[in-house]
Amino acid sequence: MTVLNRRTVLQGVGVAALTAAAGTGFRAFAQERTAIRIGYAISKTGANAAGAGITTLPNYLLWVDDVNKAGGIQLKSGKYPIEVVEYDDRSSVEEAVRAVERLATQDKVDFILPTWGTGPNLAMGPTFDKFGYPQLAATAVTDLAPEMAKRWKRSFWFLGGGHDYADALVQLLAKQRDAGTINNKVAIVSVADGFGIDLSKAATPAFTAAGFELVYDKSYPLGTADFAPILNEVAGLGADSFVAFSYPPDTFALTQQAVVANFNPKVFYCGVGTAFPVFPKIAGANHDGVMGVGGIDPDSQALADYFARHKALIGEEPDSWASAITYVTLQVLQQAIERVGDVDRDAVSAEIASGEFDTLIGKVKLEDQQLRSLWTVGQWQGGKFVGLMHTDGRAGRAPVIPKPAWVAAQ
Repeated sequence: MTVLNRRTVLQGVGVAALTAAAGTGFRAFAQERTAIRIGYAISKTGANAAGAGITTLPNYLLWVDDVNKAGGIQLKSGKYPIEVVEYDDRSSVEEAVRAVERLATQDKVDFILPTWGTGPNLAMGPTFDKFGYPQLAATAVTDLAPEMAKRWKRSFWFLGGGHDYADALVQLLAKQRDAGTINNKVAIVSVADGFGIDLSKAATPAFTAAGFELVYDKSYPLGTADFAPILNEVAGLGADSFVAFSYPPDTFALTQQAVVANFNPKVFYCGVGTAFPVFPKIAGANHDGVMGVGGIDPDSQALADYFARHKALIGEEPDSWASAITYVTLQVLQQAIERVGDVDRDAVSAEIASGEFDTLIGKVKLEDQQLRSLWTVGQWQGGKFVGLMHTDGRAGRAPVIPKPAWVAAQ
């Protein structure tokens, strides 16, 4: 068995340092609480490291910093700082599952936070359930969420399902087609992994039902780096709308290679990574007008304050999709713990399922263990990845279509 790496996060970034607890030291800890222990396995290396390093880990660090600067989490017995046990799951589902088992059985942490990604969160569900920990899945897009919520009573799903994002995109593009802004042809590519499979399964029938002609609809293997053959083939099919249900490395490569190939459709939409703060740096001037999943309310003061705190601690702004949702899950967890006044995981899970919480995206109340209030389609406009479509029908920014033409690299 591969030994999981364990790293102590120091209090210098707002997290209390851990020392090995064994023998009489452990017994003393068990008798007199000094902290609330939070554990997680995160992808610090491997294929998922980019997503985890932008969306998940920074928000764990920010939340712990915010909580500890405020004196900790309030229990009936007193206010306690957070201590953290962290493992690198190396972008391996097997490693992540083993880490959760270790956190539960050896480290005996009070709560466990999930890793990044749809597939890993689905795979880790049985382990969270087995050991009785609430699972707050902040980076899993899956239409299986309702089924998983019924199966695992302590699992909570915060990022919606494939149909939420696909149906919203189809609705937006159908309106543009009917207005004569774009033609009836759509090309779809998708990564052959949990996210891409879920989104493409939802999008293909939705586009067909809306009367679109799918001139291209294929998947590509996880880890693909050369998209020139796909782009060259799609470029000759006359589609005004190019849709990629992609992971961050693919999103970046597709955008860069589309510019090189001068493949310049009126709608260029990519998946995970489009909302990342690094995207404008990678795409340069060509980021403007690119669409993708997610988005934010650019006029929200609560989000502006959150962006500022995130940048001050991490050195970079959060992404404009799942980062805020990740932080929301932590606010929900903290408020549930404080209402219960204890680390009783069953009671905390029950409060998460039934309570209403004050968060940076407003009041949050889960429906059947799921967050159903989300931005689904976003676009880069004026330096911000703004929300265009929302599940509750609120007015977002008007889309810019056609997007600005690519600017050739100098």
